[in-house]
Amino acid sequence: MSTATTLLIIICLGVIGYVAGRIRAGQLVQGAYSALHSRPGYYGAFVLVWTILPSAIVLAIWLAVSPAIINNQVFHSLPQSIQDMSAADRSLELSKINAIAGGLSDLTDEDRQKLESGSITMREALADKGVAIAGEVDEYMPAAAEVYNGLSSASALYRTILVLLVAVAGFVYAYYMISPKMRARNKVERVILGILIVASSIAILTTVGIVWSMLSETGRFFASVPPHEFFFGTVWDPRFAAAGAEDSAGQFGLIPLLAGTLYIAFVAMAVAVPIGLFAAIYMAEYASNHLRAIVKPLLEVLAGIPTIVYGFFALVTVGPFLRDLSTQISGIVTGNAFAFIQAQSVLTAGFVMGIMLIPFVSSLSDDIITAVPRAMRDGSLGLGATRSETVKRVIFPAALPGIVGALLLTASRAIGETMIVVLAAGVAARLTINPFEPMTTVTVKIVNQLTGDLEFTSPQTLVAFALGITLFFITLILNFYALYIVRKYREQYE
Repeated sequence: MSTATTLLIIICLGVIGYVAGRIRAGQLVQGAYSALHSRPGYYGAFVLVWTILPSAIVLAIWLAVSPAIINNQVFHSLPQSIQDMSAADRSLELSKINAIAGGLSDLTDEDRQKLESGSITMREALADKGVAIAGEVDEYMPAAAEVYNGLSSASALYRTILVLLVAVAGFVYAYYMISPKMRARNKVERVILGILIVASSIAILTTVGIVWSMLSETGRFFASVPPHEFFFGTVWDPRFAAAGAEDSAGQFGLIPLLAGTLYIAFVAMAVAVPIGLFAAIYMAEYASNHLRAIVKPLLEVLAGIPTIVYGFFALVTVGPFLRDLSTQISGIVTGNAFAFIQAQSVLTAGFVMGIMLIPFVSSLSDDIITAVPRAMRDGSLGLGATRSETVKRVIFPAALPGIVGALLLTASRAIGETMIVVLAAGVAARLTINPFEPMTTVTVKIVNQLTGDLEFTSPQTLVAFALGITLFFITLILNFYALYIVRKYREQYE
């Protein structure tokens, strides 16, 4: 039985338990619901929780643990030569076996007869089922795949039986636990509180896990490369030098990448912030309701466009346009036509990224401005101020803490952008102040260093974690500064 079917059965049992719990609570007091400690719905919810929650936990644990156990059993059934391989090679072999196992389950009897007769190969049979295998299909792989399928089928059967038994046991236990004096509401609310705590803890634990993994790998990187060479180096050349060279680990200077990241983000913010803020002020304070209902959704369509599309737009349209425009301008001014703006440049990437960020600024700022109490507007207008003076001296200062938060979100989005930079600004790590030349960012180099089948054993790959933790601390500093600004102005306008 599939996992989805098992979940559906559990949910149906929970719904039945909810109805049965309500009915039993009413029967115990013979319809006098005032004699119950809690409302009837809480008794039904009590049975529902005991039916669904324990069985769902068992199901989740089984799904998390069983693949590792099955892979371990399959691994021990492989030839000794395969077991003696490195960890990366063993993982590749197991992935092939898993792919073959998925294809074998779809083979028909006719396909198996063709395989036995030798009229088709295993690779051809799997290809007909849409399963592509990288590399050769060795003789031991189909047998190992059959073992994998057998273990998976047995695991699914035992899982279904165990989960349904737990669900039924929880149903029976909760049903007979119901009594008029039972504090059903308290028990259900404690479960809900626990779920809320777990949900909030997931975000915290995820953050801690991400930071810890980056810090641990960054420590390994700094064991090979001195921190001062990374943080203050001006040359980014992570390639390994030739054998016998003095510098065998390359150069990992952060300065060119950090400068490119901040430079492109600054250009993007210079485009997005004025346009987005002016659009937000217009929609919140000047536009009619009919016009606002049309313009705001149209403006927010920009937020739904994938960043790769913006990258294509920059590469195909904006970059060539700026290059041709600079050629015409130089021809008019100097008489010698040349392109002083390259198609891939800081200006191209920053401009297109700024267009992408306009909805973030405008939509968030618009919601913040409209949240300013109406009484502040009416009071300012009643004292004789014009609408523009009211916006400038009353509404904007009152909304400034929220606007700072919106700009922080926008800046974080700009710093973390990758695809637009790859296509519009290039991948060359250069240190320049000319916005008409290409530069690259930290995120682009993280992708470059982790692209391909690599092991995290060399400074080439470990440097990606050092770059990641650097971006993390930059964002953290921005958050601290924004919090300071928000608190400062909130004290003035509350």
